[in-house]
Amino acid sequence: MSTNPLIELAKLGQSIWNDNIERKLITSGELKRLIDEDGLSGVTSNPAIFEKAIAGSDLYADQLRGLAEKGASAQEIYEALAITDIQMTADVLADVYDKSGGADGFVSLECSPLLANETEATIEEARRLWGLLGRKNVMIKIPGTEAGMPAIEQCIYEGININITLLFSLHAYEQTMEAYIRGLERRAAENKPVNNISSVASFFVSRIDTAIDKEIEQRISNGSSEEEKAKLRPLLGRVAVANAKMAYQKYKKVFHGERFAALKQEGAQVQRPLWASTSTKNPAYPDVYYIEALIGPETVDTMPPATIVAFRDHGNPRVTIEDDLDRERAVLARLEEVGISLDQVTSHVLADGVRLFVEPFDKLLKTIESRANDNRNRPRSSGVATD
Repeated sequence: MSTNPLIELAKLGQSIWNDNIERKLITSGELKRLIDEDGLSGVTSNPAIFEKAIAGSDLYADQLRGLAEKGASAQEIYEALAITDIQMTADVLADVYDKSGGADGFVSLECSPLLANETEATIEEARRLWGLLGRKNVMIKIPGTEAGMPAIEQCIYEGININITLLFSLHAYEQTMEAYIRGLERRAAENKPVNNISSVASFFVSRIDTAIDKEIEQRISNGSSEEEKAKLRPLLGRVAVANAKMAYQKYKKVFHGERFAALKQEGAQVQRPLWASTSTKNPAYPDVYYIEALIGPETVDTMPPATIVAFRDHGNPRVTIEDDLDRERAVLARLEEVGISLDQVTSHVLADGVRLFVEPFDKLLKTIESRANDNRNRPRSSGVATD
């Protein structure tokens, strides 16, 4: 009997989450099958995913129509549809959560991307969504922007599970870990429990290579010297993995260090690194390239459906997260030597990442508004309504 590589990842200490949510996934039983047969232990969502799900499925039509007839706004309709999906998903994952002792089995919902640079508004949004969802195995997503950091700390202090998203730089990751620990320390200082709060830090991977490869390829094609080309070519497709491996080293130092040990004695959970954006964007690289390069204990990998299928089919499950660390450090050093600033690249992809969530969010609200107006203007029928 052949072994499922996805199941093997779980045995190695890495949780697999599905980077996709749609109502059909839940109602068809496919989510339950992924849990039972592939060891799936979580689900993530974002505005782009919800835009595709809601705009591309008739399964939301009845709920949308009912809300539109009650005069709900596009924002209110979106929120109601999304919350229903998140609650249904959380209920399917409840057994995973319970069996893991609250360490896994989560589904995430994003704060509005329009609030990415507003601290107080993000805190209020996270509180509100957390209350509306009413499930202990949900996480609220807050982006790792400058404004997001104090919001993360405050929400952790208030006992809200947080998924920090859009992390690219090691500096931002350090701030994220600090915000989590400070939030827990504030609770502990007030004798509040710290054993019932979960968080992951979503470190985006392939987008870094996409940006850096583009810069390198432009330099090579624009007449760099042969000596410079020889320095540039080995960096193609290498920086994102090196960056993520260095992040894991920082994770180990912090969460297996003395400061966190005091919280751990009180039952606090580590804030696991989550590898996001792990689908391969460049067809020149293997389709499971980023998955295989970042396998390690106490990590999460959120994979889109096609990547889950690919890894199940031909993935090689073995611990790789600490392979060739000296070589990975050399890659990052060489990047600076050729004059490419990783800090500038990560700053750019963060701003671009926020934009890439705002645009589908705006598109989604316009789609919902259009459908809502169609329903409001449609004459009532005395017969049976059909989709």
